[in-house]
Amino acid sequence: MSAFFQLAYLVGFKPWDSGVPPPELVEVVEGPQALEPGRALDLGCGTGTNCIYLAEHGWDPTGVDFVGRALETARRKSEASAIKPRFVQGDVTRLSALDLGERFDLLLDLGCFHSLPEQKRDAYATSVIESAAPGATFLLFGFLGTNRRWIGPRGIGEDEMAQRFKPGFDVVWTRRSEDPRMGPAAWYRLRRRP
Repeated sequence: MSAFFQLAYLVGFKPWDSGVPPPELVEVVEGPQALEPGRALDLGCGTGTNCIYLAEHGWDPTGVDFVGRALETARRKSEASAIKPRFVQGDVTRLSALDLGERFDLLLDLGCFHSLPEQKRDAYATSVIESAAPGATFLLFGFLGTNRRWIGPRGIGEDEMAQRFKPGFDVVWTRRSEDPRMGPAAWYRLRRRP
């Protein structure tokens, strides 16, 4: 998948980049039970849309992505923001190697985890658990199903979120949906245990 994303950003094919924050993130940031702004981490941040949104709403966001071209775009887009998000090129399965500072109060994954190969998923989960402050919120979007045969993300198994993140997080809610092009998907909200 890494070659796919490198090529996709090179040719400008990025259907996952809507240019607007998802409603699930807006709910957490602006909704009736909005979180107090703090440190936020966007895993697989792409062109920075969600980091910029978070910065504009009082958060101190850091975005991590392994595609340099995506981060270049993110930095250009953020020039208009009063508060500059931090963008770091690196591996989301090795966050401790990136010197990101203190732990985060909000973590967001808009389609990163579901693209990882099986052998990297435990390292990702450990990395996220170690990066989350006690009580932190973790929002994750992913397509469901692990037997996807066509080009695209591998998907998330039925109980995978609860199992992979069990050492540090509890699942607060799951919201399932159906994407007409990509099939079943879900948003997950998890909370870091103290």
